[in-house]
Amino acid sequence: MNNLEFAPPEELTTPVWRSLVLNLIDRIAPERLPPLQLTSRPIPVGVLLGDRLTTPWYRTVFTNIADVVAPEDLPPLELTSTPVDVGELLGDAIAHPWWYSMLGNVRDRLAPPKLPPLDLTSRPVESFAADTWLQILDWSSLLDTPKVYLPDAPRADLRYSTAVDAAELMEVPANVEEIAPSIVAAQMQLRRDISRSRLRQKIWISVVGAQVALLVFAIIKFV
Repeated sequence: MNNLEFAPPEELTTPVWRSLVLNLIDRIAPERLPPLQLTSRPIPVGVLLGDRLTTPWYRTVFTNIADVVAPEDLPPLELTSTPVDVGELLGDAIAHPWWYSMLGNVRDRLAPPKLPPLDLTSRPVESFAADTWLQILDWSSLLDTPKVYLPDAPRADLRYSTAVDAAELMEVPANVEEIAPSIVAAQMQLRRDISRSRLRQKIWISVVGAQVALLVFAIIKFV
């Protein structure tokens, strides 16, 4: 390791006429080397890639016909490990048409597969009706300690009522000028958001209905 040589090999500095003479001598009178002695057992690798590329086309045709008529008898495959079921491959799933996945989603919705019960290793967190609306979880629900609920101190300047109509809260009185402009703007923005959400809901329902009608028409016509 102490005698490292980073210089280029001597063959790069050999003159052209000398390399031509040496190549000619090797062609006319090649050097006689002792027979090669193998220290390991060779592995059969079949036909090499260079030999396969130089094979004429008619030979490959006859070889293919022979493989079809009389295929080679190979020993049975011996598996040393247990195969794992990976389900459907990603390439096969992508190759399916769009209506195939849509029918699969409808089938899973109507008759979902029966799965074994989930083995939980930790305490589940309360979802607080997360399937209908989203809410930030309280620290009191995440901490595994006794919960203490202290009542709020009553305020003298507020009037409490147990029955309040929602229409009265959304109704804008006639004297709008007495209400703060921020409250009026927030109320108008809320009404605008509600109307837009209803419009988007109608559009999505129309698109889904058109897709279902197209799918039924394709099934009736091509099946």
